[in-house]
Amino acid sequence: MSLLRSSTRGIPEPSRVPRHVAIIMDGNGRWAKNRRLPRVAGHRKGVETVREIIRACIERGVQYLTLFAFSSENWRRPPEEVSLLMQLFVVALEQEVAKLHENGIRFRLIGDVSRFDPRLQKLIADAEALTAGNNRLTLTIAANYGGRWDILQAANRMLAERPELMHGFGEEELAPYLCLSDAPEPDLFIRTGGEQRISNFLLWQLAYTELYFTDTLWPDFDAKAFDAAIASFQRRERRFGRTSEQLEENA
Repeated sequence: MSLLRSSTRGIPEPSRVPRHVAIIMDGNGRWAKNRRLPRVAGHRKGVETVREIIRACIERGVQYLTLFAFSSENWRRPPEEVSLLMQLFVVALEQEVAKLHENGIRFRLIGDVSRFDPRLQKLIADAEALTAGNNRLTLTIAANYGGRWDILQAANRMLAERPELMHGFGEEELAPYLCLSDAPEPDLFIRTGGEQRISNFLLWQLAYTELYFTDTLWPDFDAKAFDAAIASFQRRERRFGRTSEQLEENA
């Protein structure tokens, strides 16, 4: 993350359309339960919603979309559900990556992939390599990811490469080692499903992000619901430490 992209070190350029949207896709299991379906049915339906929101981002000019698919804490779920989620991830990569590439979308994954089986790791690496040159939209999937893990892995990598910083360093030294260091910080964070917390997601990157919570379950979160989130974002006054009067003077 360059200092120009850091909301605590500089002031990002204002934009009516969020350049970067980050989403916790919550409510798949409840959506299925409400319909007396197995939880995996909700996750499958959630994949369809991902397709719709990708289209909506492209149509509205969003440049980066980051989705929290599987947290480092989600391993605590029942083993059968975790296994089904991993299988669904494999199928989604096999079926969707070629379409992403055809549409100029860059795919990337952030998180500790070492816990995934070799087949899944290869699919991820192949998808990232195939789409690396695309720039219509950057789609980032956070899987086996946690915000605290992100900061710790950044610190460990930094000190391994730059041991002279062992006795002190600043944001400008650590930031390049964080996940999403090459992307602007999220302008808008959305969490579906009614919970109002960020659940260890992008703890560093969300410092000045506008937060939007909705009761809509992820499988029901369509383009209209996405527009409502953007409309809420557009009503916010983004001061980044300044006063309202300063914003008026610079308008």
